[in-house]
Formats: sequence, C-alpha cells, structure tokens
Amino acid sequence: MKLLYTRGIIGAALFYALVLTETLLVAGEGARALQTEEGRYANNAKPLDIRLFHSLYRAGSAVVSPDATKILFTQSHYDQDENETATFISVVDIESGESKRLTPDEVGKAYTNPLWFDDNTIGYVHNGSLYQKPLGEEETVNGTIVYKPAIPFSSVAYRPGYVLFLASVYPNTTLLEETKKLDEDRKNKKKRIDSAQVYDNLWVRHWDEWMTLKKPNVFAVPASRSARAGREAGSEWTLGSEINLMSRLPEFHDPLIRWSAEEYAADKQGNHVAFVVRNPADDMSSRTNVDLYLVTIMQGNNTSSSSSSSEPKLLTGDVQGIASGPAFTADGKRVAWLQMETPRYESDINRIYVHDIDAGTTVSVSRDWDLSPMALTWAPDGKTIYAVVGDKGDNAVYSVAVDAEEKQRQKRQRLTLRGSASGVRTAGSDRLVLMHSDQDKCNDIHVLDVGTQALRRLTDVNEHRLADVYVGPAEDFWFEGARGDKVHGWLVKPVGFEASKKYPLAYIVHGGPQQHNAHAFSYAQWNPNMYASAGFVTALVNFHGSSGYGQNFTDSIAQQWGGLPFDDLMRGLDHLLGASQFVDPARIVALGASYGGYMVNWLNARTDRFCALVSHDGMFSVPAFWYSTEELWFPEHDFGGVPYDTATDAAGRARYDEFNPERYAANFSTPTLFVHGANDFRLTLDQSLSPFTLLRRKGVAARLMYFPDENHWTTHTGNSVRWYTEVLRWIADHTNTTVPYSLEPGA
Repeated sequence: MKLLYTRGIIGAALFYALVLTETLLVAGEGARALQTEEGRYANNAKPLDIRLFHSLYRAGSAVVSPDATKILFTQSHYDQDENETATFISVVDIESGESKRLTPDEVGKAYTNPLWFDDNTIGYVHNGSLYQKPLGEEETVNGTIVYKPAIPFSSVAYRPGYVLFLASVYPNTTLLEETKKLDEDRKNKKKRIDSAQVYDNLWVRHWDEWMTLKKPNVFAVPASRSARAGREAGSEWTLGSEINLMSRLPEFHDPLIRWSAEEYAADKQGNHVAFVVRNPADDMSSRTNVDLYLVTIMQGNNTSSSSSSSEPKLLTGDVQGIASGPAFTADGKRVAWLQMETPRYESDINRIYVHDIDAGTTVSVSRDWDLSPMALTWAPDGKTIYAVVGDKGDNAVYSVAVDAEEKQRQKRQRLTLRGSASGVRTAGSDRLVLMHSDQDKCNDIHVLDVGTQALRRLTDVNEHRLADVYVGPAEDFWFEGARGDKVHGWLVKPVGFEASKKYPLAYIVHGGPQQHNAHAFSYAQWNPNMYASAGFVTALVNFHGSSGYGQNFTDSIAQQWGGLPFDDLMRGLDHLLGASQFVDPARIVALGASYGGYMVNWLNARTDRFCALVSHDGMFSVPAFWYSTEELWFPEHDFGGVPYDTATDAAGRARYDEFNPERYAANFSTPTLFVHGANDFRLTLDQSLSPFTLLRRKGVAARLMYFPDENHWTTHTGNSVRWYTEVLRWIADHTNTTVPYSLEPGA
C-alpha cells in the first residue's frame, strides 16, 4: 500500500504574503523602460513557444574599456532551420547607449572572448586565433591575427606585455608545440597498440570526462607591439615563447591526477596572476581541497626570452575547503577570493579572504555575514568589494566594506532590488556595469549608480522579439514550512490568464540541492515561462537546503534529503491550493533535475498527489549513487558517511536507505518521463533506466528520453528543442491540457 501524504489544505489567509513585483529604479540619459507591460502581459499576447524561445538572443557579460566609457559584449542566437548558432561582438557607449556591431552576424560562425588592447583597439577569438581590430573598421572587415597557438586555448586575457590563457597540455611539456605533436602521435596511434587507460586512484572521471594525461594549465605569452605603416599604431605584434605559470608546482606521482587549473585572474599591471587549482592527491574524489596560488611574472626585455615566472605561492595552505573567484585591486597590491572552510563540503558558506601581496598577510572580512557570496569585484579605491550573493530568491549586488573607515560607516549594503545580477564590472569610481534579469526580463547589460542605487538598462537584445509575447512576472508567497520555518516560493500565471478558470499546475523542484530558484531569466530547461506559455500555472519553492536564506537553512538538508524538503513541498502545495482558486487540484505535475529528479522519484514513492512526473538525470537508488558517482565528498557529507556498516558506524546503510526511493519501489505508480544524458558521471544512466524499467514492468505509463551526447545538463540547443517538445507534450497529455501552439517538430 502506498504511503500517502495527506495534509489538510492550509487556508488562504495563513502565512500568505503575495509580494508584488518591485519596479527597478531607472535613471540616466538614454534609459529605457524595463518592460512593456501592455504588450507583454496583455491577454492577447502570444505564448513564448519553443521555437521563439530558442531563437532569443543571449547577451554576454560586459568588458569595460580602459577609459570606462564603452563596453564590449557578445550576442548569440540559434537558427533552428540550420541547427547552428551565430555569435558576434558589439560595442556600446555607456552614457548614450549607442551600439555598433563590430563583427559579422553569421550563422555557424563565432566571434568570442572580447577584450581591449587599448581604448581604440579590440581583441577577440575566432577560429582558434586571437585577433585585433580598430574600433573604426566596419564589421565586414576582419581583424589581423595577433596570436595563433598550436592547440586550442580559452579564457584569453591581455595585460601590458602579455597574452594570458588556459590550454591543456601533457606532463612535462612546457611548449604547446610539444602537446600538438603528442596529440598527433596519439591520433595516428604511433607507439600505441591498445586503447586501455589504467587507473589506481579514485579520480577516474569527472563531470563528463575521463581523466587523461592532458590538464588545463595557465600560460603567459610575452607580447609587444609597434606601429606599422598604413595602420594605426600598435598593429604589429612580436611574441615570445609561452610561459607555463604552473610548471614549477611540485610533481605528483600519478600523472593522471596532476594539477588542473580551474580559473585564473591577472592584475591590470601584468605583474601577478592568481590561479585556482584542484590539489592532486590519492583518492581525491573524497576531498574538496581546491587551492589558490599566486605567481609573479618577471618581464624580460621586450620579447622575452628572458621573461619568466616565480615559483607559485600557496595562499590557502591553512584551509582544506574550496577556493574560487580571485580578484585583484586596481593597483594590483591585494587579491581577494572566496573561501569555503569546511573540508569535504561543497556547499559550505563562502568567506571573503583578502591577501596583501607585499606584506604577505591574509585576512577574512565580513565574517558575521550569514549569506554566501558567489563573485567578487573590487571598487577602484580598494576600500570596498562588490559581491554577488543569493538573497531570498534574488542574486543581489552588495557592497562590502574592507577598509577600516568604511566598516565604521557601513559594513554591508544591498545595492540592487528585485532580480538577479552577474558579471559585475566597475566603470569609474561610482558606477557598475552588470548583467541583470528577472523572471519576466531577459538577461541584459545594465548600469548601476552606486550612490543612488539607480539601475539603468543599457541593452535590450530581445526588445522586438518579445514585444507582443507573454513573459509573466513572478508572484511571491511565503508559508509555514517544516520545523515551523518560513519558506519562500513564487508562481507564474499562464498566458491568457483568467481568474475564473481552473488551470493545471507545473511544480518545478530545483537541483543542487544546496542551490536556489532565482528571480532570473533562464535560457535552459527550467524557465517557468515556458510552462506558463503552455497553459500551466507554474510554481517554485525554495525548500530547506536552498541557499540565500542563511547558512543554517542551507545546511539543514544534511541527512534530510527526503524529509524537510518533502514536507516543505507538500505544505507549499497545500498553500497554493488554498490561496489560488484557479489551480485545479486534479491536474498537478512535478518536474525536476538532479536533486529535483531525486525528489520527483521520492514523490512517486511517497504520494499520489501528482498525475504525472518528469525526472531529469535524477536519482533512484541512493546507495548505488555513492558507488557510481565521481564526487564522493557529496554523498558522504549529505548522508553522513558511506552506505555500508563499519566497526565505527553501524548505521551507514540505514542512513542511505532512510530516504531511498528504490526502497519504496512497490509504491511507484505515477506516470513518469525520464530524461538522461549518456555522459552524466554525477548521476549515471542506470538511475533513470532503473525506475523506467520498474514502471514499464508494472504496467504504468513511462517514457525514457536518452541523449547520447549530453552530460548532466542538456547543452546542445537542438536537444533542448526536443527536450521541451517531449516534456510539454508529456505533461499536457497527462493533464488534458491544450497547449496554445503546435508541439510538432519544426513548428
């Protein structure tokens, strides 16, 4: 007999607080309205259909010019007929908003990684080469090649005297040409008669790749330029030999588990580089020791043969948690980063560390903050850090005082209101340039006045595409959840909404689990407006374990995967049914990915309140998850150890079984669509194939959508088109809902 959750409906007045969408302040010359309410929310607005959604332009983060008057940014868009994407670069004047395209907008071609060589010369990556181009040249005129490495490179930056980048190389290879030759040898199978790869350590694979000898390293190439007749000054470059900034790190005995760079930052002067690396160790799948190193670049005369780097200096030797996000002050004298301090816990709170390079000292600032920052940017004067942090459903920008005098005035201040920010850059002493979006507003570049906190939209890359299309706002609510805690959620009403009608409900469960639903526009598979435009009321809840509500709330999910969050979701559903008379209680579906997919399977085991489910790369067997995943620190933290009993822990298996959907396989009876990618090494294919087999053998409707070229996410746009087609068809069929546009392929 199925164990049912049968809580009574909570009345509409109980803990219900509908929060109206806040209007962001708009100021400055050339400012535009943030949304056209009449067209976008009118009852006759068109639905955001699958084809239109995937054709939307996607803006990249701004790259501010040295004189802080202009920004470069990329725009990408997908052509479904060609199954190809175009990416091009534009320049925008920060004051006037005047924009000019600098590279061609051609399907199948990509101009990426924009950067500034000076105020009048840009750089970009195209076809594996770094180009330069004067701002005055037409978009049809291609630039000239500055640097063409022998192997693929990424994260390219320019600093006075150097081009920096990441590139994957073999052990003991300092020159990219050596890696190119070894690649060619392996491709031609020279000196090799087999394809076996032998592993002795538990770091066999990660995310979607098996461990190989090649690892990403940080490189610097000495670069100087001089004038050339007939062209602007600085158009001809002389480059030296590349310097591997990680070559002096200590060797590790297993070449398959070497130092691997995850990100880097360089000061504006080109003197120092800070890079984040995963510290190699035996059986490192159970460790979260990710370190930050600092190197000094010693510049030679012009080109370089005499250029070199110092031995990397470890800045995080006293902590065993994850370091990330290094950022230098404008004068290059200090570097800040985010630091988790709890070993083996990937969702620990991020602390802000600041290292004084000359003094060799490190301090942690704002330690009384109970929110976990995600990214840091220094103010030009070095007295303040701007941090992006999850805060009650928003990804907000805060100013954090570092200087003692600033701390006395105000330690922290929230600078943005509703919505989500990212890619924060300074553009002068009192303004920031950043990406910003909301549930009903695509990601675009904005300018934030730090003093007045006025936010001005600088770009609107989908203005004409969405002028008469329904993109609904989030309507917030709070309710009493597990343990009597206040829990936050929101809903998006369907296209053509009429309060007198009854609508099906799509209940989206976020992954992580220590993440959060955000007031942000998603271009991926979980955009609430895609379900709203298919005719569903769409609701999301930030249950216990979500970030942005204090670290205790985040930590509370440990050993409670199917406990507190399940209680929150059921109480949230009761609240919605009590407060929203337009939701049909007989037509409710739940959808989720990763942990959300786990929860969907747990719902199938524990309740019959849903008429259909969608589980994307979810978890069916919790013990099997430990045996097959690549990051053992994750289940060992969240489930309190290993899934077998030991002499010192006689309850190991019991903890894994307590909230194990497989344990309740006999209860599974709700029709479910399972989605899985073959290259998902976090949650392997058997975690979807198993419950699919279970339901089919029980005679319950079930479908498996398998992507042989995807990982934990659905990254290919064509696959995303098919994903939405199958998912919306599944939930529409099982709720007897007519989607207001055709779901046929190509429609």
